[in-house]
Amino acid sequence: MTEKIDFVILWVDGTDPEWQRQRRSYAREDMDNGDDENRFRDWGLMKYWFRGVERFAPWVNRVFLVTNGQVPKWLDLTNPKLRLVKHQDYIPEKFLPTFNSNVIELWIHKIPDLGERFVLFNDDMFLTAPVRPEEFFRDGLPCESALLDMATAPGPEDCLPHMQINNFALINRHFNKKEVLKKNGRKFFTPKYRGDLLRNLLLFPFQYFSCFRDSHLPTSYLKSTFQQVWEEEGPLLEECGNHRFRSKWDLTHWLMKSWQICEGKFHSRSTVWGRHYELWEDDLEEISRSLERQKYHVICLNDSKMDIDFEGTQRKLQKSFDRILPEPSGFEIR
Repeated sequence: MTEKIDFVILWVDGTDPEWQRQRRSYAREDMDNGDDENRFRDWGLMKYWFRGVERFAPWVNRVFLVTNGQVPKWLDLTNPKLRLVKHQDYIPEKFLPTFNSNVIELWIHKIPDLGERFVLFNDDMFLTAPVRPEEFFRDGLPCESALLDMATAPGPEDCLPHMQINNFALINRHFNKKEVLKKNGRKFFTPKYRGDLLRNLLLFPFQYFSCFRDSHLPTSYLKSTFQQVWEEEGPLLEECGNHRFRSKWDLTHWLMKSWQICEGKFHSRSTVWGRHYELWEDDLEEISRSLERQKYHVICLNDSKMDIDFEGTQRKLQKSFDRILPEPSGFEIR
């Protein structure tokens, strides 16, 4: 019997005037760079996410769309696979409204009716070729690439490395690196990681985990892992709820992914399964070609800079998506 797998997707319409007004009313001048306005802008690509799910992963059990209450105008809420989840449905009221994706993700296991096995997507991650359930879970365990890495910062204003350090302060509290690698060596040192295997070998001698490389691709999770981590570190996780915007003091859902890896609750997955692109840095023509040729099973189109040609890039991406996903899905109002 095939294991049931749910998809969870987070979405916000940053162009909504009411949402903008509410955000401004809570914003501070000293917010960290993880809350730049580009983090919230909508590229108009969400319908392709649903088209990709229907065409490339028709086996999915349910799709949970998590929003602050916003609903895309074209979305058919009567689709039997769709569940609309509002923040207030699972996040404690005292922490709302929140504009912090870390808070929204840390409580994700509290979503009513969410299954034990689920895949967490951000709204910049798209299925672009057929995928099998076994690419996300095998024998009941998540599929993941366990890549050792070092926490580094491109600049003093970057909040991401601080979050990684926060996560791994807890990981090193609960796990002994030497014992983890001894017990699960075959999952850390496998040819599936190709060139990334060398980094694992070079970082092997260090006493503590610094961090794991994040691929910025959909993450397969066991709900029971979230529950376990909350039992162990609930007060620290709950404290994050007080951060209405992303901050250097946050923990992130990557803590749960790292926990799964350290417990050995995963199967190794190839590092070329998907591709992460930076829209401001990577060549747009290359991105379009990889999309249209369906070079990867999944891609992430990360929007991390304000100073790009938004409208031109948007048109180019929509044109490429239309080439592989031209037909409306059953999630769209006809």
